[in-house]
Amino acid sequence: MAVQKRKSTRSRRGMRRSHDSLNEPNISIDKISKEKHLRYNLTSKGYYKGIKILKKQNIKKKNKIKK
Repeated sequence: MAVQKRKSTRSRRGMRRSHDSLNEPNISIDKISKEKHLRYNLTSKGYYKGIKILKKQNIKKKNKIKK
């Protein structure tokens, strides 16, 4: 095991821990679809800042159950 040479002060310990805090994710609400999404990302409907960027493709998913 590693053994410290000197005892760390409260100040040094605090400075080391200063980057350990958790932040809430930046969530935005789209102007048109009123959908919540991560900041600087498209919504699930393909909007970014109220502008339609992606066209949604009609893809049919087949549910196959293998026995």
